[in-house]
Amino acid sequence: MISAFFINRPVLANVLAIVIVLIGGVALATLPVAQYPNVVPPTVQVTTTYPGASAAVVVNDVALPVELQVNGVEKMIYMQSYSTDAGTYTLTVTFEIGTDLDFAQVLVQNKVSAALASLPMPVQAQGLVVQKKSTSILQIVSLTSPDERYDSLYLSNYATINLVNELSRLPGVGNVNVLGVGQYSMRVWLDPQKLYTFGLTPSDVSRVIQQQSQDVTAGQVGQPPAPKGLDFQYTIDVVGRLSTPEEFGNIIVKADQGNGGRIVRVRDVGRVELGAQTYSQTSHINGKPNSGLAIYQLPDANALDVAKRVKAKMAELSKAFPPGLTYDVPFDTTRFVNASISEVFMTLIEAGILVLIVIVIFLQDWRAMLVPATTIPVTIIGAFAAMAALGFTINTTTMFGIVLAIGIVVDDAIVIVEGVAHHIERGMTPHDAAIKAMDELFGPVIGITLVLMSVFLPAAFLPGLTGQMFAQFALVIAATALISAINAATLKPTQCAMWLRSATPPEKRNVFFRGFNKVYGKVEDAYAWLVGAMVRRAGIMVVVALIAAGIGAWGVARLPTAFIPNEDQGYLMIGVQLPDGASLERTNATLRQAAEIAMAAPGVENVVALGGMSVLDSNSPLANAAVSYVILKDWDARLKVPGQDLRSIVFGLMDKLSVLQDGRAFVIVPPAIQGIGNAGGFQMQVEQKDGSFDYAKLQAVTDTMIQNAATQSALTNLVTSFRAGAPHVRIEVDRVKAESLRVPVGDVFTTLSGYMGSSYVNRFNKFGLSLQVYIQADSQYRTRPEDILKLQVKNLDGQMVPIGALAELKPALGPPLISLYNLYPSAAIVGSPAAGFSSGEGIELMDQIAKAILPPGTGYEWTGMAYQENIVGNQLMYVFALAILLVYLCLAGQYESWIAPLAVILAVPLALIGPAIALTSVGLANNIYTQIGLMLLIALGAKNAILIVEVARERRLVDGKDIIESAVEAARTRFRPILMTSFAFILGVVPLVTATGAGANSRISLGLCVFSGMIASTCLAVLFVPSFFTVLQRYEDWSKARKGGKKAKDAERTTGRPTDQATGTAD
Repeated sequence: MISAFFINRPVLANVLAIVIVLIGGVALATLPVAQYPNVVPPTVQVTTTYPGASAAVVVNDVALPVELQVNGVEKMIYMQSYSTDAGTYTLTVTFEIGTDLDFAQVLVQNKVSAALASLPMPVQAQGLVVQKKSTSILQIVSLTSPDERYDSLYLSNYATINLVNELSRLPGVGNVNVLGVGQYSMRVWLDPQKLYTFGLTPSDVSRVIQQQSQDVTAGQVGQPPAPKGLDFQYTIDVVGRLSTPEEFGNIIVKADQGNGGRIVRVRDVGRVELGAQTYSQTSHINGKPNSGLAIYQLPDANALDVAKRVKAKMAELSKAFPPGLTYDVPFDTTRFVNASISEVFMTLIEAGILVLIVIVIFLQDWRAMLVPATTIPVTIIGAFAAMAALGFTINTTTMFGIVLAIGIVVDDAIVIVEGVAHHIERGMTPHDAAIKAMDELFGPVIGITLVLMSVFLPAAFLPGLTGQMFAQFALVIAATALISAINAATLKPTQCAMWLRSATPPEKRNVFFRGFNKVYGKVEDAYAWLVGAMVRRAGIMVVVALIAAGIGAWGVARLPTAFIPNEDQGYLMIGVQLPDGASLERTNATLRQAAEIAMAAPGVENVVALGGMSVLDSNSPLANAAVSYVILKDWDARLKVPGQDLRSIVFGLMDKLSVLQDGRAFVIVPPAIQGIGNAGGFQMQVEQKDGSFDYAKLQAVTDTMIQNAATQSALTNLVTSFRAGAPHVRIEVDRVKAESLRVPVGDVFTTLSGYMGSSYVNRFNKFGLSLQVYIQADSQYRTRPEDILKLQVKNLDGQMVPIGALAELKPALGPPLISLYNLYPSAAIVGSPAAGFSSGEGIELMDQIAKAILPPGTGYEWTGMAYQENIVGNQLMYVFALAILLVYLCLAGQYESWIAPLAVILAVPLALIGPAIALTSVGLANNIYTQIGLMLLIALGAKNAILIVEVARERRLVDGKDIIESAVEAARTRFRPILMTSFAFILGVVPLVTATGAGANSRISLGLCVFSGMIASTCLAVLFVPSFFTVLQRYEDWSKARKGGKKAKDAERTTGRPTDQATGTAD
């Protein structure tokens, strides 16, 4: 027997335990820490710019050619692009969870390359960047100048020149974006009147800059082949590419032959400055100008590791900062990860202490208490080694598994201590008692371990996000149960043989223990009497139990469904949206008001305000949109003060922001999992599928959807950022007039692009960067639509013709930003369920509204968290059913009976009554954590029932006792161990139920489900399992007797003599 081997070799048993602890300790020190398992679907982004283009032009000329190629790339689940009036284009391709991201990037790159030839030349000159990138910002590093000696342009470009490349090289960093004013660019601001005076057009200026500012490959003097005897070779350096505003200003545009040879330079027709490439965004922190660095991690990188590296690198780089420049990291999503994991570690310690208290109260012997007490560190630390072997991280899911495993791992130790103590009381030595007890208990310990593992293993094969969450929890518990079983077979009996002594007589124990034993004795007597009365009416009791189980299952089934509860992540966002056509200046004014309101709110630490950015559209540039990241104070400081919890802050801000005069602001809670969606709640994409690209119709449908949804009390915070009615100016060129005036229509378009659009010319080098040159009319010549008609274009005779002579302006409407979702024009609707309603109810209600009111030619799809929630479907029901089936099969093999395991299986649904009552009473939904808890209850409910059925079968089959007597005696014998192990587990999850701080909602969901379910299972299983056993054992005995009688009759017919039915032999 393996246990006897280790009992006789105590040093070896301890060495094995020490080795497990050492390996686990090394794993604990090296395991990465994360908020969740790697459940974020991998994403690849394609970005480019089409200078001067409207959103519609970007869609037609860039988005459609690229996306028609990318569409259907292997393992893609959906793709979404944003095209803006700023000429930017961003495509995000989302892949199935578990896809190799490098492979996905190569696939997308190949598809984009196929589309490159069909893109406009300015876009080809800009290039398309394909990169692995998370869709959510990990950190924002803020550069400020406290004494205001540096402006925003300097700050942004200091970051671009000195910080971006350094941070981009860090492992795990996917991208670094500079927020606010764009990077340096050589801006040539043209004066249309001076150009008219000299008979020039923007294309003339662009052409000469391209000709006179370029690198020349002139080769070498004396380059082979060369005459013999040549001693030197000289490389030719031509001063071709220019780099300063003065050099660009000196470029000669025109030389008049007949006007005294007058030379016209670029500075004569405009002004040249080292300005910004784009002026479409602004950035402030706490009301002061700053430059922000948005750090995006690679989708498969560990967030905490990346954040630590960024902070360390910034501390190193800041030593070289010029005087008057400082940095800060005001926004850091890993604060929440650190805080929530720390809270779970505290829960782990609290659970361990509470479990030990229960063991001391029941065992009443400090020596006996040491055996299960040493089980906890050996098994729990060993579990970290299993996590490392399985490639898991320390995250909330795996830590929940370890917290809940504490109550499970002490069970084996308690059962062994009880068994050894029982034999010591009968006069055996501790050594012999340990061997005897293990002979009896080795089978049940292995059986319970197999049951526990069979419950959890099916969850490891679930696909998608839910599968990742379930798999890590389930496999950690299964690994812990396996380590616990090894521990129980090796170290625990050895410790019992070494440490246990005859117990102190009950009458000599202290007052507390004597009082406890007195109360417990009465409870046990009452329990035995009640069980005796119930098993005598076993048939009725089974019906009552089945009804109770049915009510519990019905109660759980009617709980509202949800996915992952939203948490207080330590920050929230305020989206600002102004009326269509509002300028960036107007947007910034409203943004300042919103930021001031946020800064004055209680519990707020920092406010990072970004103008010209639409938070609901993947942070795309949009002049009439802005976002403020509101960073809250630390949880410990904030949650001690009334009114500073997340819900109070959100409603307080919503109330105060309603006073904004120009535009509106809405508060957005971050998504439950960073990188899945832009906001908490749900996101629906309303799509136009008739091929018309009628954006006005799309907005009308979207507005109708929101109006209908707003009437539902279960939905709140419904927002869309889609607008089709932004004011545009439509220029219609009269082609007949143009022809009569000998003006090529193409030249009209080129002139408009050069003056009004930001027309790309070429590149120049400065500060170690390759920067861009742009020409555009100076700001005073493009402030009103009428200015367009005053611009001059050159005809084929060299005469200047005003555009007003051949074109007219008309007011028009169009979308400033267009999103394509799976190639269809789409509008996003973001919303959340109202208080007291779940995300599942919100999604179902939006489904009903969409199906009722969406006209033909339109449709909808879910994205982000809602997409993940929808694909789960009924998979979990199959997992639960498979888990119960595997438990049944394990027990059937162990008992060598198809009937006996049903006494255990029937006890499992009784646990559902607890969660049904508890979750309904507090208004919690049936989310992924409650489902994890329900899966755990299958194992725990089965375990309690096994303890009773094992003894009852032994009394009946081995000792030959009456069925009722066997059931009552088994219930009484196992009552104390069941109460001890159950209360150890129940108190172990109390810290989860009473959780506060970061990540509390998840801990409460899981803790309350398991806490209430375990109470229900303990109270009901100990009462009803004896009745289940009685009914099923009677049926099994009757079935055997019937088969025995049939065999006897068959034998009688064969021999012609009567057969003894008891022995099956002929008289």
